[in-house]
Amino acid sequence: MDLLQQLLHGFATAASPVNLLWAFVGCALGTAIGVLPGLGPAVTVAMLLPITAQVEPTASMIFFAGIYYGAMYGGSTTSILLNTPGETGSMVTALEGFKMAKSGRAGAALATSAIGSFVAGTIATVLVTLFAPLVAHYAVQLGPPEYFMLMVLAFTTVTAVLGRSVLRGVTALVVGLAAGLVGLDQISGQVRYTGGVPEFLDGIEVVLVAVGLFAVGEALYTALYEGRTQSSLNAMSRVHMTRSEWRRSWPAWLRGTFLGFPFGAVPAGGSEIPTFLSYATEKKLSPHKAEFGTSGAIEGVAGPEAANNSAITATLVPMLTLGIPTSTTAAIILSAFQNYGINPGPQLFDTNAGLVWALIASLYIGNVMLLVLNLPLVGLWVKLLKIPRAPLYAGILIFATVGVYGMRQSSFDLFLMYAIGLVGVLMRRFDFPAAPVIVGMILGPMAEAQLRNAISIGEGSWTVFLQRPVSALLLAVVVAVLVVPRVMAWRRRAADAATAGAA
Repeated sequence: MDLLQQLLHGFATAASPVNLLWAFVGCALGTAIGVLPGLGPAVTVAMLLPITAQVEPTASMIFFAGIYYGAMYGGSTTSILLNTPGETGSMVTALEGFKMAKSGRAGAALATSAIGSFVAGTIATVLVTLFAPLVAHYAVQLGPPEYFMLMVLAFTTVTAVLGRSVLRGVTALVVGLAAGLVGLDQISGQVRYTGGVPEFLDGIEVVLVAVGLFAVGEALYTALYEGRTQSSLNAMSRVHMTRSEWRRSWPAWLRGTFLGFPFGAVPAGGSEIPTFLSYATEKKLSPHKAEFGTSGAIEGVAGPEAANNSAITATLVPMLTLGIPTSTTAAIILSAFQNYGINPGPQLFDTNAGLVWALIASLYIGNVMLLVLNLPLVGLWVKLLKIPRAPLYAGILIFATVGVYGMRQSSFDLFLMYAIGLVGVLMRRFDFPAAPVIVGMILGPMAEAQLRNAISIGEGSWTVFLQRPVSALLLAVVVAVLVVPRVMAWRRRAADAATAGAA
């Protein structure tokens, strides 16, 4: 009853006219950003972070959540019509969705995508409502050794899952950790790694790095490498599903939802794994296997889209209860919390209960808004694909410049932002993931403080991490994440070599 009462209070806050307006603008903007190829919620939220200096916390968090959510809905449109996933989570949707569109069934693919996203998002939000307070309750009992190992797990999984190379992921993480150390030592107050630059005394702003890496880096990369490429657009058909397509879709929606939620709820990083697992599951279970990879199977769109949205919704659990982001956009939203002096973690449900429950309630409202925005108005969103890239990315650069300058009115910040943007171009060019940089910057100082506190508890002994059961278990998981994929790859190579030798 207490949970229901708090949720009703959250609905009362989220349903105020101002917050409803922010939710609607966030959902509409997120859908538009998802539709436009090359842009994503991380770029958009990073670019709009400076509004935290002017807007009340609850309204801005509802706004950012709407963008995050909306982009997941909109990303499927480009995957299906253009074969250009806006987000990594939409890659699998393109496999079958694009083939359905080529065979004249774009409307059915878009319909199962939008309705599946609504079903998965709603069920996942119910699960967040039920489990987030429970996780927060038990998280309060964790000490510095457990928190440090949780952050090491987040570092490990983010670097292992994002990007094609673990080495590149670790390199990006180290860059983020190094940037997070610049400024004053949290515990001793000692100045470190500033290079004598007074602007670095307060540290490097996460907002500035996020805008530089994502918004500026994306715009410059597109201008340099992708500005002249053109994609062919599949023809639209009426957005509806036949009775047979409904029968084939709803089991895939449910399977995708319950497959995606656990991957988002634990600090394991990203929605890529559950979408691929969902696709493999649907391909195995479907009686229409011949349609996969040929004319396009609707289950191959329904399941991965549900898994994607379920995993994205579930990322709120570790972000709100543990202060650990498991995706790029979640990391940037976490920095928005910090801009308000709010640190997500186990105490958040006690210290800022009104904000948390309004944010959760806004997800229910946003889901309905997005279904209304996406099904009847899909033709309008498709027209956004005709916007020329040059003015689009020029506008992004202008917004990024004005936003970052507005934070401290510092020309130094602008030079630093564009320098980081050039680093972002190089990272994109040589396939270095940007997400570990942001995760390292946000979690690095927190991990350092928890490590020093844990060593103090152990009286200088590193065995403190093995003496406590939870931290020892987390350490074992970290080792498994690093070792198991390599052992499996080695065994696969050995088996292939044996097969080749026998042949």
